[in-house]
Amino acid sequence: MNVKIEDSWKSRLEAQFEKDYFVKLVQFVKDEYQSATVYPPGKYIFNAFNYCSFEEVKVVIIGQDPYHGKRQANGLCFSVNEGINTPPSLVNIFKEIKADLGKEIPATGNLERWATQGVLLLNATLTVRANSPGSHQNKGWEVFTDEVIKVLSEEKENLVFLLWGAYAQRKGDVIDRSKHLVLTSAHPSPFSANRGFLGNRHFSKTNQYLREKNKPEIDW
Repeated sequence: MNVKIEDSWKSRLEAQFEKDYFVKLVQFVKDEYQSATVYPPGKYIFNAFNYCSFEEVKVVIIGQDPYHGKRQANGLCFSVNEGINTPPSLVNIFKEIKADLGKEIPATGNLERWATQGVLLLNATLTVRANSPGSHQNKGWEVFTDEVIKVLSEEKENLVFLLWGAYAQRKGDVIDRSKHLVLTSAHPSPFSANRGFLGNRHFSKTNQYLREKNKPEIDW
């Protein structure tokens, strides 16, 4: 199956594209795009990979679903398109960056600037039906993104994984903690941010680790 994904990822993941679960997933997603409004637009489904090649990955942030509102999702977890109001979870992420690093809250919630620095912004599920959160869960995407995390853990060293909330932390079970830094906290959602996300200092801790490993820091 010819999946349009960045070459360095394609070479590592192409075995997945021939498996039964992925063939069924592709058919499901195609049917959904034909019969309903689905986000993100098809050309953005693999944006996280296309903006950040395998070789360039330094940091991995794991989300759950794409945003399900009009024009929000752009294929990068927690990120929204230019001109879209910053969602509450991302507001809290920016608040923590300001408290941690002193950076002013940006006018845009588009996180492409992180992705191009080596931050893989990976949702567990890469598509969603409009106004229906969770609608594309348990269709195969999670199997695929588990494989992505496994490949990163096995083939790379000294990555930073930011796992916010119980769901992301479960996705991180396959990460080799002896090779990588794994930082966990509550999710940045307004429902949980005050229970450990705000104040986690994950952004300065990430950059400190990257410095120690002689890697360029992220300009958050």
